[in-house]
Amino acid sequence: MERSKSPDCNSQPSSPTDNINLGPSANPNAKPTDFDFLKIIGKGSFGKQNHIMAERNVLLKNVKHPFLVGLHYSFQTREKLYFVLDYVNGGEGLKARKYPIGLSGSGKLSFFFQGHIVLTDFGLCKEGMEPEETTSTFCGTPEYLAPEVLKKQPYDRTVDWWCLGAVLYEMLFGLPPFYSRDVSQMYDNILHKPLQIQGTKTIAACDILQGLLHKDQKKRLGAKTDFLEIKNHVFFSPINWDDLYNKKIAPPFDPNVAGPADLRHFDPEFTREAVSSSIIRTPDLAASSSSATDAFLGFSYAPNDED
Repeated sequence: MERSKSPDCNSQPSSPTDNINLGPSANPNAKPTDFDFLKIIGKGSFGKQNHIMAERNVLLKNVKHPFLVGLHYSFQTREKLYFVLDYVNGGEGLKARKYPIGLSGSGKLSFFFQGHIVLTDFGLCKEGMEPEETTSTFCGTPEYLAPEVLKKQPYDRTVDWWCLGAVLYEMLFGLPPFYSRDVSQMYDNILHKPLQIQGTKTIAACDILQGLLHKDQKKRLGAKTDFLEIKNHVFFSPINWDDLYNKKIAPPFDPNVAGPADLRHFDPEFTREAVSSSIIRTPDLAASSSSATDAFLGFSYAPNDED
């Protein structure tokens, strides 16, 4: 996968803090010709420097997590940035009929070929959010925005637990909790409409939804002890968390792929396209030259023996 270093139409001049030096590259001489380019499976868009570096940092911090896409290498040339990531071919969660789910601006769900969920795309992640810290960026999918975000108030990590509640509600009922085709009406519902839970759901399901979707972030489930509150809720009591982490629990969703190289869940519009030589070769492959490495200081990464 590659990212162009050309600015997008809405880019602003970089501030001095954008050029953060993350230290020396672990493998400054990696280049596109070190890899075999087999298929095109999709095309990205232009990205701002701070978003790209945040994505790289998040990927690097979670390089071994079983449910986060793994980063194997990152490197750059004068024209392009490259992430070498896990190949996740089980399809996107947004397209899985059995689980009509979505996420806020923090990521996207995909499936490994065995059926296990994996989070991908961390370009809008906020780094270094400690429990007592807040931020005020207005971003995310409209259906899953928390009330404090809509009010443009400073918000903390409990905004993620609101999003979890919205995703869980949609998995149980088929639509987000305050959904309306009219976005303005949906925003008003999120801010003012009481949560409605219909049908014969369990007491545990109702309780966790009411806790996660509490409009007051200070009273929301997760506001006191973060994930421990959610993990210890009775709704999740049947789950053995150690077995889940170690992928010992059989996934309920079968992506129906023949193996790790199957392409069926990718759009033929991309997979039928010939791999352009411009993706592999650029006018200057000297990735270790100052002109290539100064633009995104510390971007390059390669695992060491300990990894």
